[in-house]
Amino acid sequence: MSAGAPGAAPGHGLHAGPGPLGLPWSTGAVRGEDGAVRVAGVDLRALADEHGTPAYVLDEADSRDRARTLRAALTEAFGAIGAGVDVYYAGKAFLSVAVARWAHEEGLRVDTATGGELAVALRAGVPGEHLGLHGNNKSDSEIERALDAGVGRIIVDSLGEIDRLAAAVRARGTDAPSAPVMVRVTTGVHAGGHEYISTAHEDQKFGLSIAVPAGAGGVSPAMTALERVHAAPELRLLGIHSHIGSQILDPAGFAVAARTVLGLRAELAARTGHLVPEVDLGGGFGIAYLPGDVPLDHQRIATDLASAVDAACAALGTPVPRLSFEPGRTIVGPSALTVYTVGTVKPVALDDGRVRTYVSVDGGMSDNLRPALYGAAYHATLVSRTGSPDTMLARVVGKHCESGDIVVHEVQLPVDTAPGDLLAVAATGAYGRSMASNYNHVPRPPVVAVREGGTRVLIRRETEDDVLALDLG
Repeated sequence: MSAGAPGAAPGHGLHAGPGPLGLPWSTGAVRGEDGAVRVAGVDLRALADEHGTPAYVLDEADSRDRARTLRAALTEAFGAIGAGVDVYYAGKAFLSVAVARWAHEEGLRVDTATGGELAVALRAGVPGEHLGLHGNNKSDSEIERALDAGVGRIIVDSLGEIDRLAAAVRARGTDAPSAPVMVRVTTGVHAGGHEYISTAHEDQKFGLSIAVPAGAGGVSPAMTALERVHAAPELRLLGIHSHIGSQILDPAGFAVAARTVLGLRAELAARTGHLVPEVDLGGGFGIAYLPGDVPLDHQRIATDLASAVDAACAALGTPVPRLSFEPGRTIVGPSALTVYTVGTVKPVALDDGRVRTYVSVDGGMSDNLRPALYGAAYHATLVSRTGSPDTMLARVVGKHCESGDIVVHEVQLPVDTAPGDLLAVAATGAYGRSMASNYNHVPRPPVVAVREGGTRVLIRRETEDDVLALDLG
């Protein structure tokens, strides 16, 4: 048996025996006595035969349960301090008509980041007042669509956007309702799994800084924006929005951000007499991607944050606001896996004397960009049969014309892994399909929901005809 490697699973033996796969897989993933894996009672071999590979497989009951339990934890914790809570599913993680409908049915609202995501949520039947629209560079048409739909909140991201939004409302006439607005601020809290997904530091594109720049007369860009929205008759200032990052595993950053935003809220009230009724603390709750990872516990984050908000408001002498949150990854990420068919298996000698076996699959960076973009770590296992108890150091790679086309950087796989085997990668529900592309003109995989032994295609597989239909010759 080959030695393990940094970041690799401790060994194939973790999942070799029958029973639930455990973290980082969905709760419905179980290995049978025959070595094959079933998700929500669906044999992945049969699913691959019917729908082909690669395919995203989404455990509906698991995703619904995660939405329901997170909402319950937040509602209970903040209810104990007299605060109401709204939970918005962050559609950027993965959005389809069915998933938006699931979120709505489980009592969540839906957060959208573009006009396209807004269109999906509206087609799903989510009421406009239960939708939010984000975006650092909203187009005029996106603003118009949001106003047409009566979205419950538009999160403004710059001073210029405030003026454009007010003008769009004015153009609708004197009878037009005011637009509900939150102002996104950057708190200076650095959190998240990678520089590109840490979104509250100063040097990045999102939000308006709470820090006061030199020569600004003691007023921050965030305060300037809040006062401008408050003064605009076309706009209705709902509150302050903060999002500190993504894939956060330590809740301390949320508490610091909450205290900072609540302080800004109190300062605004002192300056204008208006105490905004709502504060949004974003999302970014981390999940397990590898065996041994510890995801952010929903009950813990709810209790810790409620305590921090209660204490901060008491110290400031202000009532507790209504809170809102925008989880995405933590709801859909662990609920899905991607199943592939193994093709080429190629051992490569390394400079340190080890051998790494490159296991090529029939997908790659076109269906999961995160390992190439962020160096994100994932875990894989054989799902079509019982493999050898002896393992090899493997790297799972795709079929694209890039040396960086890596799906799993290091994992222990059975030494007898061979062409035709089915391999699954865990926790691909968030940002897999959302960031998928047609690189090398490869059609994107389907999203297949599984529940109680049945399958349902949520998004069909693209075909070469679909790709060629865009090419006008």
